[in-house]
Amino acid sequence: MSTYVVRAFWDGEAKMWVAESDDVPGLATGAATLDELAQKLSVMIPELLELNGHIIAAQPQFEVHAVKDRERFTLIRAAA
Repeated sequence: MSTYVVRAFWDGEAKMWVAESDDVPGLATGAATLDELAQKLSVMIPELLELNGHIIAAQPQFEVHAVKDRERFTLIRAAA
């Protein structure tokens, strides 16, 4: 199983979590909560990997490393 690292940070101006990843080309999205962001990512990650020609033998797992006001969060979710 492949693991993809996603960085999320709180954008105070937009008042949302923003996610990006060097492991998943083209990934840039946002959501109001970390749970909403994780749900979006569970759909977007497999789609973007497929569009970029990555062969996915199993459902990819992703880690979200998030920072808000110096607090660090790590969410590990299996992509749907």
